[in-house]
Order: sequence, then structure tokens, then C-alpha cells
Amino acid sequence: MKQTFYSNGKLLLTGEYVVLDGALALALPTKFGQNLIVEPISSEQILWKSFDQDGSVWFEDEFSFDEIIHKPFDAENSVRNTLLEILHEAFQMQPDFLFHKNGFNIQTNLTFPKNWGLGTSSTLINNIGQWLNIDAFELLNRSFGGSGYDIACAKKDSPLVYQLINNQPQFKAVKFYPKFRNHLYFVYLNRKQSSKSAIANYINNQHNIGKTIDKINKITNSILSSSDLKSFVYEMEKHESIMSEVLETITIKEALFDDFKGVIKSLGAWGGDFVLVASKDNPRDYLRERGFETILRYDEMILK
Repeated sequence: MKQTFYSNGKLLLTGEYVVLDGALALALPTKFGQNLIVEPISSEQILWKSFDQDGSVWFEDEFSFDEIIHKPFDAENSVRNTLLEILHEAFQMQPDFLFHKNGFNIQTNLTFPKNWGLGTSSTLINNIGQWLNIDAFELLNRSFGGSGYDIACAKKDSPLVYQLINNQPQFKAVKFYPKFRNHLYFVYLNRKQSSKSAIANYINNQHNIGKTIDKINKITNSILSSSDLKSFVYEMEKHESIMSEVLETITIKEALFDDFKGVIKSLGAWGGDFVLVASKDNPRDYLRERGFETILRYDEMILK
């Protein structure tokens, strides 16, 4: 019998980096995501095929039950090895799924272009969690690691606040559907950069982490109660300034849009794929003149 599972993509509006240390983060599940379709086959193996949003195959391979169970060592950092690691950890959590005569034909389908970075991995992990009835947060910890906010987004169909308390994920749906959302845009930068230096600087600045978390928590709560664009922009600029100091990295606005009238906020890891643009005036012409063509309105990107 064919089974289909679906998970939402994610964007992180507040709390990047510090969410790992217990800060309160505002996370936004997206209208884009990924499904996983499972069909039984007669042979003891998994036949895997992954499709990008345009219908092209970006990964295809097969895995024997034996290699999933024993996971032979391979130092190569490849898609195949990453997926094998996830399947092996899933087996450790739920051994029954391989103790059958039948194998599986598995297909995944992204509803966003893979290079957008909206959660190809997190949606996959949550889909596998649904399929095997295992804890997706634990599967994440056993494979990729991370705060887990992206798993919360995969599960929830509305904005949420997320926090690690005693290293346990706590999250709840919140009302974040601002009246000024017509002034909010998500812009794809198409220039993914390594965030290693920012991460290293963050680790080196851990001595002040408590104060930073307090500041970010206040900003997250203030944003949730923002009633107008002006107050929202003020809080976003404050957030960028705080994190710029902690990461010892200039803001994305300083780097690429220094003459822009409005705020430009990094989403998730600095140097990532999308930014939030908040502006009183429509920024499309400004952005397109600078080569940024993928611009989505708030309502086009974010689930209510």
C-alpha cells in the first residue's frame, strides 16, 4: 500500500545561533516543503529517487538492508552517505522496519527549488519520522544535529516560538500575521557563503551569551506584539546589530544594500539563502537593479 507524508519548509526570523543556547526564537513554517512516498517492493532493499521542484532527479540510488543495518565506514561526505547515516539511525530507533520480506520504493518531491535552502534535510527527517513513527527530533540529533527549530516548522502549520529548555525542544503556535505584512518580502540572494567564520566567532563570544540571549528574547516578544512597520523595523535592526557584534561580521545590509531605505534581516545562518526585506516602499525595482530576481511577498511564502 502506498503511503505519502509531507513536511513544511522553514525560515528563522529571530534567534539565529543563540537558539542553540536556549534563546526564544520566532520561526516561520513555509508554504513550500517536501513529500515522501513509500511503496513496498519484493526485494530486501530501498530504491530511492529524489526530485527537485522542476521535476529533475537530483539524487537516485539503492540501499541494501545489510548496509543500512551495519553502515560500512566511508569518510566521503556525499549525499549517499548522509542518507545512509539517516536510515541507519532510523533503523537503530525502529529496527522492525527492516525485518520484513519486502523492501521499499521511496520517492521524495520538493515543492521549492532545492537551492532555496528551505529545509531539504529537515523535511526529509520529519517525513521519515512520520513514516516509521519515531521521534524526528531524536533522529535529527543522531544525524545532522542542530537546534531542531526546523523540525518544529516541519510539523506545525503556523508561526511558532521555539526554545530549548534543558536541551529539550519546546514550541507553541503563535499569532504572527502582521497588518503590515504587505511591506515584508523574502528575497533569494543566490550567493550561499560559508558561515564557518561566523560560527567560530560565536563560539569565541560565549562568555556574554546570557546577556545576548536576554536581549534576543525581548526582541522576539516585542516582534510578536509589533502593531506597525516602524516598530517592527526598529526591532529587526536591533537584532541585526546585536548579532553583528556577537558574530564579528558586518550585516547583510552593510555588505550588499548599504543605501537601502528599510531593514534587511538575515534569516538563519548568516550568509544563507534568503533575507527578509521590510520597506515602506515597494523594493522590487531596487532589488532587481542589483540582480535579485526572486522576491516573494509574505503571503506567498509563510503559512498563517
